[in-house]
Amino acid sequence: MIYIKPSAAIRNNYNEISQLCKETEQPVYLTKNGEGDLVVMDIKAFSKRESMLKLREILIEAEESRVRGDKCYTIEEVSDLMEKAIKEVGNE
Repeated sequence: MIYIKPSAAIRNNYNEISQLCKETEQPVYLTKNGEGDLVVMDIKAFSKRESMLKLREILIEAEESRVRGDKCYTIEEVSDLMEKAIKEVGNE
């Protein structure tokens, strides 16, 4: 569901909008003179959305790398490389 409120609502009904954001974990779109102006979100929902976007960027980059034919590693190869790095750090 999309929540749209006039910009005056943030001034007049801050607590109501804050509660709506927290309960729904959805953004509330604020309008000014009938046009879109701002988006308000609960900070936890915003952080979750940002984390998901960053993960999506990483996955897209990995897929593009795979499609280009860049060197890929199996889980076993990564595990071996990690074990080797841990041993090297332990010997220092």
